Amino acid sequence: MNIYTVSEAKNHLSTLLTRAERDGEVLLKRKDGRLFMIRPEPMHLSPLDIDGVTTGITSEEIVATVRECRER
Repeated sequence: MNIYTVSEAKNHLSTLLTRAERDGEVLLKRKDGRLFMIRPEPMHLSPLDIDGVTTGITSEEIVATVRECRER
């Protein structure tokens, strides 16, 4: 586990955040010895967030197909 002083964290915040993301957490240590943990917050994605599908057809073709199906 990585432990940084507060002054190190101030000077290298980007590096500290990268290590927290990679390792799961890092600790900051104050002069009085108290420790603080920094860890990334898990991303909460919607179940509706999905990757797109490449079909090779245009939106106009999709609309035409839907209209054709509705007319039946």
